[in-house]
Amino acid sequence: MSRIPPPFSRTTRVVGLDLAGSPNRDTGACVMDGPRRLRATVLHSNREIIEFARSARPELVVIDAPLSLPRGRRTIEDRTGPHLRECDRELLRMKVPFFPLTLGPMRMLTVRGMSLAEELSGLGMTVVEGYPGGAQDILGWPRKKAGVEVLQRRLQREGLGGEVLRRPLTHDELDAVTIAFVGWNFLKGQGRLIGDPTEGLMLLPNPKSGHTRGLRSHRRISSRSKGPRSGPKRTGGQSP
Repeated sequence: MSRIPPPFSRTTRVVGLDLAGSPNRDTGACVMDGPRRLRATVLHSNREIIEFARSARPELVVIDAPLSLPRGRRTIEDRTGPHLRECDRELLRMKVPFFPLTLGPMRMLTVRGMSLAEELSGLGMTVVEGYPGGAQDILGWPRKKAGVEVLQRRLQREGLGGEVLRRPLTHDELDAVTIAFVGWNFLKGQGRLIGDPTEGLMLLPNPKSGHTRGLRSHRRISSRSKGPRSGPKRTGGQSP
């Protein structure tokens, strides 16, 4: 995180961004003033994303994209450096599936995420990396691969309102809503940052009491795993 956010209040606002690796693809965006007060949309260019965040004036921006490189890797194209960060290793220990940031199209997403985070931080915003698929696993929610309608109904049952109740949302918007909700709860003191703060942190929710179903066993991820089929996006709702 670029700085410590202010104390939680009734006016606390969080922006969630389900970032695409390319501006030609949809980036889901959500601004949340509370679980029942949220707005979601689809954006494309960096300028659109920055203006959306700037106009929201959030206490926290959560971006679904890698926002740092593994320690010892000079650039994203450095083939000799490590593939995983400490936060990635913690996901492995929790058996939460993910795509390594050095994997094929993930490199494009990482470069865009790091650049966007730097620009938003330069505007005075507090920025942290999120992971909607991991959050959904931990909370016992379905990922979007189970069906967009299934995920949206679950968000409704969790008490989320606004556009979650008013219209069908795209899978990108639902993932943006997920990480905005995780960020909003984090500012209330309900969440955790995993990883090494000198390398890069990832924001995740606290597991629900007694919940283990979301932390199910998956095959281990390595640099040889097949990449996402849908191109340069983190695909937070899809298992590898």
